[in-house]
Amino acid sequence: MNIPMKKDRYDVVVAGAGPVGLVAGLLIARAEIKVGLIDPLFGKDNNTKAGKDARTVALMQGGVRLLKHLGIWEQCETSAAPLWQMKLIDHTNRFLKAPTVTFDAHELGDEPFAWNVPLGLLNQSLQKLAHETKNLDLIGASIEKVTTDASHVELSIDTQSSAITATCVIAADGRHSLCREAAFIKVTDWSYPQKAVACSFSHAKPHQDMSIEFHRTAGPLTLVPLEGNRSGLVWIEKPDDADQIAKLSDDEFCLALEKQSNSALGEISDASPRGLFPIHGLTARHFAKNRVMLVGEAAHVIPPIGAQGLNLGLRDAALAAELIEDAHSSNKDIGADDIMQTYDQRRRLDIFPRTVVVDLLNRSLIHNFAPLQGARGLGLFMLNQIGPLRREVMQRGMQPLKDVPRVMQV
Repeated sequence: MNIPMKKDRYDVVVAGAGPVGLVAGLLIARAEIKVGLIDPLFGKDNNTKAGKDARTVALMQGGVRLLKHLGIWEQCETSAAPLWQMKLIDHTNRFLKAPTVTFDAHELGDEPFAWNVPLGLLNQSLQKLAHETKNLDLIGASIEKVTTDASHVELSIDTQSSAITATCVIAADGRHSLCREAAFIKVTDWSYPQKAVACSFSHAKPHQDMSIEFHRTAGPLTLVPLEGNRSGLVWIEKPDDADQIAKLSDDEFCLALEKQSNSALGEISDASPRGLFPIHGLTARHFAKNRVMLVGEAAHVIPPIGAQGLNLGLRDAALAAELIEDAHSSNKDIGADDIMQTYDQRRRLDIFPRTVVVDLLNRSLIHNFAPLQGARGLGLFMLNQIGPLRREVMQRGMQPLKDVPRVMQV
């Protein structure tokens, strides 16, 4: 790892070292392009935190192919659980009630919908690879100021007085992105009257590689299969109720979860520490501009429904790296306006429809608006009854049918 102590010039700077930022940096550096990856994570006081995140993520097949390309899938697979079925259960007790719908990946072929991977293990594997990758400087610092102009981007960091410059910046610095603000990219953001409680737990019955999503008036309660007889939980509630659930004793929490899940997995025990976070939505009005490409939550934030968030972010990173690599190999300006426009146009075709669908599904649960509830019920009824439609929706839910980044293709 090289930490610059003076003014440095990079082809690309990646701001933020979550999974999406790490993937972007790794892919670009492998194309023999000089990359600086900036995050306080790489500072002396923070480099032991990798692997301690107890959350899990569902990696769809495109994401698995990407990790295979990077050479770290075998490390993650040892603790991963396949997701073969997804069951949606209407638990609203409303007059317009939707049927139970089961999506089965066997209808599409011999691959599961996704693999549920511990987020800590994924982060640890990506960080280890980043430390070993040439052309990739890991800079343990916070970004204090970003300035864009016609030829480059300048970034001031808190560990040195001089600035770092780059031809192009990948903004992986989250929903409050400083890089996005510096590129004069506006956002549409909103919040929901909801918070999510997240943890993992043990259970008596086998999960049979099935995710179960209870659709409730406060929001979905989702059980996600993990390795062995453990599952992950995302329990969305009204904010005050979520706060109370998070404060329950372990025994009280397990009993409450068992009741809310209709004992679908039998007796529940050994719950991990609970995380609590508000539910927000955000979409950038442009996904690239002024030599800054947005990836991950700097570009889009959606409720945790359908495992779309991280998978969208990985496709952001893969496409940004692909466009930069192609421009570099052709001796073109990797931060040129036409590159930014191409990235923006191609990502909006993937991001906007998924954001709308997830938003409408969430709102159909929490708002007592009969036409919206009726549309949701009719849609699930059609999916339950019409096989070709159900298979089409499953296929599109996993990844776009067209314009998939090269490293995520079969």
